[in-house]
Amino acid sequence: MSLSELAADAVPADVEPTGRQIQGRSPFRLALSRLLHDKMAVISVIVLFLIVLFAVLAPLFASITHHPYGAQYPDTARDSWGLPKGPSGDFWLGADPLGRDVLVRAAYGARISLGVGIAATILSTILGVIIGVLAGFVGGLVDTVLARFMDVVLSFPYLLVAIVIATTFKPHSTWLSVLITIGVIAFFSFAAMARIVRGQVISLKEKEFIEAARSLGASRMRIMFVDIVPNLVAPVTVLGSLLVPTAIVFEATLSFLGVGIQPPMPSWGSMLNDADYRSSLWLLFVPGGLLLLTTLAFNLLGDGIRDAFDPRSERLITRK
Repeated sequence: MSLSELAADAVPADVEPTGRQIQGRSPFRLALSRLLHDKMAVISVIVLFLIVLFAVLAPLFASITHHPYGAQYPDTARDSWGLPKGPSGDFWLGADPLGRDVLVRAAYGARISLGVGIAATILSTILGVIIGVLAGFVGGLVDTVLARFMDVVLSFPYLLVAIVIATTFKPHSTWLSVLITIGVIAFFSFAAMARIVRGQVISLKEKEFIEAARSLGASRMRIMFVDIVPNLVAPVTVLGSLLVPTAIVFEATLSFLGVGIQPPMPSWGSMLNDADYRSSLWLLFVPGGLLLLTTLAFNLLGDGIRDAFDPRSERLITRK
């Protein structure tokens, strides 16, 4: 091809190409795109949405059935053998041994179990991030004291200690028992978050952009909460999504043992405790199935979020 032909085919510098341009995408958009292509994660989100909708519609179920969650119907809730009724026109998911509507109690129990699990996870995440950032960035004596404190918390037989605390401060108010349960779960959950955050901060503070911030005269507080904390969003989000089902199971365990949410407020754990499995296995399937479905959905969603933020994940590569 001659020089004249090349000159004729050349595009002037001031003319924009008409073809498709490449647009940059942020790490969050890339992670969201990978997450939307994960079928199990999408199914988990749909399941969790339905469970949340079930919890939101709890007053509607109580209004339709005319059965408040604490009301007892010992006469109409038993069959001819004197056993709790199974699913029927009056009690859509049956009745428990005290004659209370299982559907209504399960819906209100979803509110408590989800609310306690999410609130405890948020509180433990905030505490874990603050303590982990301080321990990892400051170092020295502060790191030693906080790291040993995390080790002590993680070494506790948390269930026994939680039972002792909940029993010692056993409140007469139902909502106060909810707050105490959230506090107990958050206290025994933050150490796992703080340890991971501490390790991430120790690695990040040696990076070049932190050295650049120091050379520009940035203060410690600015470096910690403006430069380092935004880079912890991915690991904190992944671990937080995996802490929610742990907190829900923790609350259910405490309520099952009678030291968690106090009656008449229902939770899935207290419903399992109230169920008389010798007379009706159905009473175990409803709260137990909801608890299993919720924790499984959160765990699968957490796996999907982890793979979305880590493109080198073996499961993501295998799927592709």
